[in-house]
This record gives sequence, structure tokens and C-alpha cells, in this order.
Amino acid sequence: MRLTVPHHTTKENARKIIDQKMGQALAQYGHYLSESQHNWDGERLTFSGAARGFKVSGSLEITDTDVIIEGKLPLIAKPFEPRIKSQVEKEAAGMFPAA
Repeated sequence: MRLTVPHHTTKENARKIIDQKMGQALAQYGHYLSESQHNWDGERLTFSGAARGFKVSGSLEITDTDVIIEGKLPLIAKPFEPRIKSQVEKEAAGMFPAA
């Protein structure tokens, strides 16, 4: 699954927004995770996690204009990929509204 979302801001500000949203998500849903890792390497964030036996992993890259999200879903979640992608797009667009 790959998504590209325009961020309408600087790379630094986009990263702050992403970090803030991740903190909120982990505070709200972290108790569902049995494994959770995320690490920044420059403008690229790699992440992985498991919930209820299902593992997900991926990356997020901040360019000058966009946030590119790539994720690997477990095989059992493939039928739900369009719905998952739509929800992630909606969340990401809400984080970076057009100026």
C-alpha cells in the first residue's frame, strides 16, 4: 500500500505534526499493541507493530512537498486494503489541510 499526501508546509513542521499525531495515537491505542517500534533516519520514519497477532510495517518519507506512506499489511488484511487506505488518506489529509 502506497499513499502520497501533500503537506503544504516545511519538512520540519511536517515532522512535528507527524510526531504529535503519533504520540496521540500511541496514547489512545498503544494498549492494543504488543510490539511497536518507530525510528527516524533523516526525513524517513520506519515503523512496525503488532496487534492481536497481526503485524504491520512500513515507512513514511517527508519530501519538500509530500508525505509518502508505504505500508505492508498482513495477507489476511488484504481484502480490507481499500478501506484501510481510504482511512489513512483521510487522517493524513486532516493533518495537512490545504493552505
